[in-house]
Amino acid sequence: MLSNESLRPPMFSRSNSQASVDSTSMEDFWCEVESIKENSEQGQEEQTLLEVKPADEGELEAEWLQDVGLSTLISGAEEEDGQALLSTLTRTQAAAVQRRYNTYTQTMRKKNKHTVRDVRDIFGVNDSSVSGKYLVMEEELSYEVSFSESITVVPKNRERHNNQRFKKDDSALPKFIVRKSQFGLTEVGDLSLEDMKKIRNLSLIELTAFYDALGIELKRNRTERIKGRENGLFGVPLAILLENDQKKVPGIKVPLIFQKLLLKLEETGLETEGILRVPGSASRVKNLRQEIEIKFNEDTFDWDQVRNNDAAGLLKMFIRELPSPLFTVEYLPAFITLVKLQLQALHLLIMLLPDANRDTAKAFLQFLKKIVANEGKNKMNLWNVSMIVAPNVFIYKGKHANQEEMQAAATTAHIVRLLIKYQDILWTVPSFLISQVRKMNEATINNTKRQMMFDKGVRRLLRRKTIERERPERSETHIPEGVIRVYAPLHSKVSMAIQLNSQTKARDILARFHCENSHASSKNTEVQIQRLYEIGGNIGLHCLDPDAYMLDVYRANPQAEWVIKPKSS
Repeated sequence: MLSNESLRPPMFSRSNSQASVDSTSMEDFWCEVESIKENSEQGQEEQTLLEVKPADEGELEAEWLQDVGLSTLISGAEEEDGQALLSTLTRTQAAAVQRRYNTYTQTMRKKNKHTVRDVRDIFGVNDSSVSGKYLVMEEELSYEVSFSESITVVPKNRERHNNQRFKKDDSALPKFIVRKSQFGLTEVGDLSLEDMKKIRNLSLIELTAFYDALGIELKRNRTERIKGRENGLFGVPLAILLENDQKKVPGIKVPLIFQKLLLKLEETGLETEGILRVPGSASRVKNLRQEIEIKFNEDTFDWDQVRNNDAAGLLKMFIRELPSPLFTVEYLPAFITLVKLQLQALHLLIMLLPDANRDTAKAFLQFLKKIVANEGKNKMNLWNVSMIVAPNVFIYKGKHANQEEMQAAATTAHIVRLLIKYQDILWTVPSFLISQVRKMNEATINNTKRQMMFDKGVRRLLRRKTIERERPERSETHIPEGVIRVYAPLHSKVSMAIQLNSQTKARDILARFHCENSHASSKNTEVQIQRLYEIGGNIGLHCLDPDAYMLDVYRANPQAEWVIKPKSS
């Protein structure tokens, strides 16, 4: 993370930056840095940086294993979820886990700590590290195969990619093509919370495997813990803000104060020339912040008095003063080493974000996209917006920036540019991760069934049931292959059996219900967006893409239930 205490424009030049742009192109960046410094001198409450003991390599690897859901490898306990996760890993993902576990065990042996398990006991095979250097295909993104498995050999002069300068022209950014699979595309909000936790674990393993396969060290900074305010609006952790807001608006995903700031700017500020770049009055912003803190929750604050540039200043201040950064920056050093290969890493980084951070970041990036769309009137193109936003997102009060971090200024701006440009791609869940979650859930279900079969009480019950079957029973209704029963609780016709064929899409089932219920009495079904959900079986809950081919989804999860209900916003 960069520090606002040691960033100085003169230190950033063409001579000392490997990934840079013309100095004039970075003028907006450094002007924003100076503006941040001025605003930070207003005597606001300071956040407390908690002391963190430096970690050795073994401790870092132990933290990594814990973060990916494999803490049982350290404790030695047999846990179903850990075994299920291991059973889903690809070759490169398993190799990444092996490397981290080997480093951990070597460190523990040197310290004469407790006995650790041999890696062969975990995977049942000898350790086979991934050899060679690789390069990802650029233009077309495939979600069917993991990023780390779908790479080809990198030429020996790979280093030249790191020396390339970023181009100011936004049209120079590549155009990525994402083709929908038979299952369609899945957004991050389309899966259950439990399955998203598994997506995070798998994403960290995949991110590590991706860098291992590229022959690049994935450096991970230890997260600095900062104690934020427990009351108020600014400088309060997102989780606390949401907990308070959800008491008023159940199910809300983005803090109300942040939503209001975005709404204010969308209503009146999108066409303001220099919005985000031209600073508001520092004294007015300070006074407005204090007034908002007092009046916002009582809904007595007069938003009409807020000028657009001052609202932009408040928005940036809110992001900048979050106790934990909006975007996870533990892996920022690794992003600095990549240029063209950065998008896949960013994609996995979005999957790693906590729910509150990801939902807030999504709302923020959607707003920034609207600003860029109004470039003709506000004179703010994608490059300008990225230059202004980057210091607010990546400059951090914690430590002085070293020379390497100074050279990263242009890269942080480029990362923001990619986040804005490719947000529709980055906020979808790669299908190979969903497939791994399905396998993980199936493994857990099978383990549970095996345990039940060995339970004495269950076996006695089964014997009793066998005796009872001697008398005739009514035959259960048999559902033919390829036929699903769809439930729609909010419709007048709440259930319907539908025969699937190779061309049946989720949208066809939705249209069928809409036609059958065209005279429904309930008005809610007409105004709310209805989606088809896959529930149970090997998935917790999955909101299906209208373009998903239902026969393929059915075959992937024949035990699921199918429900039509409103899509949560």
